[in-house]
Amino acid sequence: MKVHWTENAEAHLDAIYAWIAQDSEIYALRTVDRLTRRSIQISDFPLAGRKLPEYDQDQLREIIEPPYRIIYLIKPDQIDILAVHHAASPLSD
Repeated sequence: MKVHWTENAEAHLDAIYAWIAQDSEIYALRTVDRLTRRSIQISDFPLAGRKLPEYDQDQLREIIEPPYRIIYLIKPDQIDILAVHHAASPLSD
């Protein structure tokens, strides 16, 4: 199934890169690459992610790529990556 990164999720990746790149551009690139590669797993196995504990919706799921949560929505025709969120922060931020 096709995976679509939303503008919001792409903005999160940009912010993650910028934050880490202050110390190491190489590590920042590796981190963003690691996060984006997880979309292959999501594409192949969309139900592998757990349902978000904050919401009771079967289609709203997350996969963990420490220390981040990749939050996605399963639609009939594609999967939307909605956010990349640091696991130590509450989701409501």
